[in-house]
Amino acid sequence: MRYLSLSWIDELTRAVAADDRLRHLATEHEIGVTQVVSDGPEGDVTYHLQVVDGEARFGAGTADPEHVRMEQSWATAVAVATGELNAQEAFVTGHIRLTGDQQRLLESQPVFGALDAVFTDVRQRTEYV
Repeated sequence: MRYLSLSWIDELTRAVAADDRLRHLATEHEIGVTQVVSDGPEGDVTYHLQVVDGEARFGAGTADPEHVRMEQSWATAVAVATGELNAQEAFVTGHIRLTGDQQRLLESQPVFGALDAVFTDVRQRTEYV
């Protein structure tokens, strides 16, 4: 499946919903993150992660409520997803534009650690062209 395609989003939706660690962390954290990737093969793509009340959800569209928004180009998104570019470096150099509650984002790092494990599994079946 191609990165950021609807089938990729659907696969991550299922994987996130099935992950016990994310469900547990959703009892301790609340965050809504919207990702916007521009200029991809399918145009601009918007997807979200919503973690609240013991439930972690991933899907197309914006988070509601949206606490954090990240915007980046297709080239940056692919470089970060494939490990060619470190995400922290992408933030520092302005390749990823971050708006919203940065403190909430920092406090939710355990969520993103667990999410990375889910992404790792899906990443092995993803095409980045």
